Amino acid sequence: MIEAAMIWNEPNNKSHWDLQADPGWTAFARMARLAGQAIAAEAPGLPRVLGGISPIDPDFIRCLAGQGVLADVDAVAVHGFPLDWNLWTIDEWPAKLDEIRAVTDLPVWVSEVGVSSFGAEEVQEWGLQRTASLLTGRSPRIHWYSLYDLPAAWPATTRHKEAEGSSYYRHFHMGLLDEAGRPKRAARVFAEHTPEFGICQWFHFQDHRLDDAVRWMRDLGVTYLRTGLSWADWLRPDAEAWFDRQMRALEDFAVTITFCFTPEEKGVWPHYTAPPREPEEFAAFCAAMIRRYAPGVGSSVEAKATA
Repeated sequence: MIEAAMIWNEPNNKSHWDLQADPGWTAFARMARLAGQAIAAEAPGLPRVLGGISPIDPDFIRCLAGQGVLADVDAVAVHGFPLDWNLWTIDEWPAKLDEIRAVTDLPVWVSEVGVSSFGAEEVQEWGLQRTASLLTGRSPRIHWYSLYDLPAAWPATTRHKEAEGSSYYRHFHMGLLDEAGRPKRAARVFAEHTPEFGICQWFHFQDHRLDDAVRWMRDLGVTYLRTGLSWADWLRPDAEAWFDRQMRALEDFAVTITFCFTPEEKGVWPHYTAPPREPEEFAAFCAAMIRRYAPGVGSSVEAKATA
């Protein structure tokens, strides 16, 4: 069942929002407010989460608070990858959460945290254990990113791709399982940290891994999951059939569903990071997905966002 709706993904990251087109995040703020209001109208009490921020930046939260966004969400979320991409150490995790708590009274979720096996599986295994020791009990939701490695034949969702050097290739090694579904060293210890830890796993359009992912998550003791429904994908042929299949497969998990990614024909320029020309259309997409996949669910899960 859907337990929460997340509005966008890493809006302060240039790989997911065009900061040149919207340098003050005013377009994003308006879109997020409209989406939050639309979700609340469809499912009163369903937790609405501001899309996980990366980098962890209290000034960004202040910026959105000043534009009224935090009045239309029930939690904020952060993403952190100190062993791969961030310029801070893994032991700073508690302090990073405190930086956000200092600027908002809303609950702070960790909607992506992970460690790649790019250098060695032993690094990922150690990073998982250390992350668990630092974060368990400090956040209402901790989503480990991710279950699967990204297949080498697929592009990572980032703007400059191979020009980013090793930072780009680390995207392909974040899974507990390799792209063939074989468990890595970290998979053997992940079950020690469920159900406190959930999973963040993005499923691509018509993703062949969906059914195996469900089996693996059950075997690992996962009870809650973060994934996405892409506005851009919704306009593809056969999107309804794929979305329905994905959501049926995941119905036994407590799902945080992330709404994001602008269709090329809807943006101020043709790219998934572009602000939409009509932010009301994104809000309408969010509302339609809640009507389709979470009718009447809001009041039964309201307490989970504030636990």
